[in-house]
Amino acid sequence: MAEQDDTKVLSRVALRKRSRVPVSDQAKRLRFAELLLGISRKMAGKASLDEVLGELVEATTSELNCERGTIFLNDPMANELVSRVAQGTFHREIRILNNTGIAGHVFTSGEGLVIDDAYADPRFNREIDERTGFATRNLLCAPIRTALGDVIGAAEMLNRRDGPFTAEDMELLAAMTTQGSLAIQSAQSFERMKAIREQELEFMKVVTEISSELKINALLQKVMDEATRMLNAERSTLFLNDEKTNELWSEVGQGLKAMQIRIPNHAGIAGTVFTSSKTINIPYAYADLRFNPAVDRQTGYFTRSILCVPVVNQHGKIIGVTQVLNKRGGPFTHEDESRLKAFTAQISIALENAKLFDDVATMKNYNESMLESMSSGVLTLDVAGNIATCNAAGLRILRARAAEILNKPAADFFTGPNAWIVEKLKRVEETRALTSPWTRRCNAATRRAR
Repeated sequence: MAEQDDTKVLSRVALRKRSRVPVSDQAKRLRFAELLLGISRKMAGKASLDEVLGELVEATTSELNCERGTIFLNDPMANELVSRVAQGTFHREIRILNNTGIAGHVFTSGEGLVIDDAYADPRFNREIDERTGFATRNLLCAPIRTALGDVIGAAEMLNRRDGPFTAEDMELLAAMTTQGSLAIQSAQSFERMKAIREQELEFMKVVTEISSELKINALLQKVMDEATRMLNAERSTLFLNDEKTNELWSEVGQGLKAMQIRIPNHAGIAGTVFTSSKTINIPYAYADLRFNPAVDRQTGYFTRSILCVPVVNQHGKIIGVTQVLNKRGGPFTHEDESRLKAFTAQISIALENAKLFDDVATMKNYNESMLESMSSGVLTLDVAGNIATCNAAGLRILRARAAEILNKPAADFFTGPNAWIVEKLKRVEETRALTSPWTRRCNAATRRAR
């Protein structure tokens, strides 16, 4: 009975306390809770980051009764605040340094700002108004915080229609953006995963296309074009090691035209990477003592930033280096290093195949040149017994044209008095041995053949 009496007393006290809160405050709190719940529900139903940000901008500008709103998200790779959705700008992307302007100040300090006269504040960046054609009178800017308190961007509301922004508006904007931060982070993660997947598919497509090229010069050009495009750089050069001269050479570097460059394989940035097998990422080339300015002087080019990685074959041997110059928009990143390493690892096999093909072609041309310069007639047969080649001396001795003899069965061509040649060839095929006496007789018979 005593416990029941205590419960009744506590209930009456609680009712008296709630009755002291004005009905209008209770209604405001209820409406505020419904507003935040509505934001979460609407943003959760959006698939892309643009849609999520668009929904948040619409909700905040409508609730604060202002003309325009902009959501800036931090890009940690570029140290920039990026506006993906800005009302009235046709979804054009705006980028500013994350420590400049009102949004930059709010992002770095983590404290919101209420500014009644935008153009009177020295922190206000007029450039955006000039680019968009909009005139900012007053503004409210609040940091976008996650549930853990991390600042991931800034929300900026412009030109309240019914007077200046207030401290209450600041609290409301901060609460709304924090409520939407979970949906923003989820959309960002999904967008990053999608971008990585697309990059992987494109990467495999490019590697497949490049690996099918057997001509060394064409292959080198494709490799450099793709490395430049992939890392958003100005120029790339692939140096291969010449084991005979201990030099790194290249004649397909972008901007080098047909000029071949050779440097000792231990000199400069490329030489250091080749000898150490370690990647070098230099944001300011001329500030690094390892940089060799001789190539710049030779080509008339000015190098700012360098990313250089070793090219390693499947046996772990370094066969050259890939050097990418002057990334647009800033220095090369760790992500750039990883992508270039993966790329060179894949194309190293294609490089060795193309080099082998080039060596075989060179040897073939050499052999053909030697055969053409011989005074003795020389014929070669394929595995089917057809005549594959015949040098000029052979055609002259046989008094035949190439079309009359090539790709014809030897048994059909060597008949009558010369049928013994085919018999000897069959015997050689059976024994897999070519005796010196027979070679002399065959050569003599070829000279006599008519």
